[in-house]
Amino acid sequence: MYKLILLLPILVLLIIKKTLAQNYAIPAPDIVDFPQPNSTTQGNYEYTKLLAYSLYFYEAQRSGKLPPDNRVTWRHDSALEDGQDVNLDLTGGYYDAGDHLKFSFPLSWTLTSLSWGAYEWYDGYQSAKQTTRIRDMIKWGTDWLIKAHSDQQVLYVMIGDENVDHNYWGPDTGIPLPRPSLSINSTKLGTDAAAEAAAAMSAAALFFKDKVQDIDYYNTLYFHALQLYDFASIKPFTKYQSSVKQLDDLYPSSDFTDELVWSSLWLYKLTKNTTYFDLAVSYFNDFKLSGSNNVINWDSKIGAVYILFVQCAIELNRNDVNNWKAEAERYLDTVASQSSGSCELTKGGLFYCDGDSDAASLNPALNAAFASLLYSPLSSTPSKKDSYVKFAMSQINYLFGDNPMKTPYVIGVHPNSPQNPHHSGAQGGYDINGPTLNILYGGIVGGPDKNDNYEDKRANYVQSEVALDYNSPFQNLMAYQVINSNEDPYYVTLPPGRPSRTNVALIVSLVVIGIIIIIGIGGFIYWRKTRGNKREFLRRK
Repeated sequence: MYKLILLLPILVLLIIKKTLAQNYAIPAPDIVDFPQPNSTTQGNYEYTKLLAYSLYFYEAQRSGKLPPDNRVTWRHDSALEDGQDVNLDLTGGYYDAGDHLKFSFPLSWTLTSLSWGAYEWYDGYQSAKQTTRIRDMIKWGTDWLIKAHSDQQVLYVMIGDENVDHNYWGPDTGIPLPRPSLSINSTKLGTDAAAEAAAAMSAAALFFKDKVQDIDYYNTLYFHALQLYDFASIKPFTKYQSSVKQLDDLYPSSDFTDELVWSSLWLYKLTKNTTYFDLAVSYFNDFKLSGSNNVINWDSKIGAVYILFVQCAIELNRNDVNNWKAEAERYLDTVASQSSGSCELTKGGLFYCDGDSDAASLNPALNAAFASLLYSPLSSTPSKKDSYVKFAMSQINYLFGDNPMKTPYVIGVHPNSPQNPHHSGAQGGYDINGPTLNILYGGIVGGPDKNDNYEDKRANYVQSEVALDYNSPFQNLMAYQVINSNEDPYYVTLPPGRPSRTNVALIVSLVVIGIIIIIGIGGFIYWRKTRGNKREFLRRK
């Protein structure tokens, strides 16, 4: 009997191990180009699936006349009158979030980021057999930016009316009017918006030239990049919401200085004309941008600027490349160690920056992870490289359920995934409180609060809404993981159910106490048994 008791802890551990070995990931539905377990994709299956899911998410955000290969059955031809108020065709592009507004500024950042990531880790798309999908995804966005850049010094920056749009909850078949077309131009300047659009055109042009090998489209993007950059260079430099007041409460830009440097570097990469690099250095020094610890997101690019400076300096074989590496590594060291003062890890491990993370906590964290992996091969020491990769993996694991809520914040991958994203198309009806009728595969929600708490309610749009820019670092990271990861995402072995932190601690404590008690009882019985045997031996002797 006592031997059986001694074996109980081992049996408990074996049961736990067997439980953890189960695959709790939701199987991919039968949708075109969604990898299946028996497919011929290369690399980790779950990461190829996640990459495909993110591309599907962007398809679900499409506006305009849809192509014949549209895979999102609940997305329809929509907003086909966009631009008619200014006698232009401004149909197409992407809806920004869970509503039906369109913006150029966050879209431009999204396209720049995705083009950069696809250029760096194109092997991931090839392994996952998603090269056609990423080409179409970027082109759907740049095609609309080309329409929005309707004249040399004109860029449409918003389509729709905030009040009209936000008072409508329903499918894309009934989007209400009016949908005004709002622009910046030579008399209503918008330095930041024009510069970011120039960066998007440049990054996408490089992708189409070197990866897709579509020279005609590359030339078109090249032309628009140059014009948009010249438009952004008109003085006085102006934040675009100063010219388009409707953006004040939607996507206001905090500054234009980072976009001027950012776009100058992208124009150098596109043209190989060092004049643009010299302009980037000049802006950088004039605006005193050294030493910043600002997060990376649609509004703030300075952290990404440091990395792009290093790439360009290496390409140019410049003597000051180590200076730029020092700037980039100072920034990433601060991220990895959370030593800036305004950013820290939550108790659950999420990189959280007061202010910026309050509106969408996962986005700064995933952008920081993307920047860390992007730069890691250029690190000056192996230890720095290891710290950047370690930090990035910690944020990816948090995203996939290694968090106190035990929630993978990717829609459609696990029973614990968010069920009620703030997205009218996914909800599928006219009642914001109604059930979710359509699964928005691959969408990344805003994320938990500073205390790692997440409320899976559609009305809580801060936490539950999706957006174009939320998915861009995620998609880049998945392309990296397809190539580099041999391990499944954390959620694969995460049992369903969202225990509270108290319950988790209680369960762990009870298991440990139980094992200790079992071992104690077994040991006591064994001691009594051996003691009794010894006494019997001595008595007989």
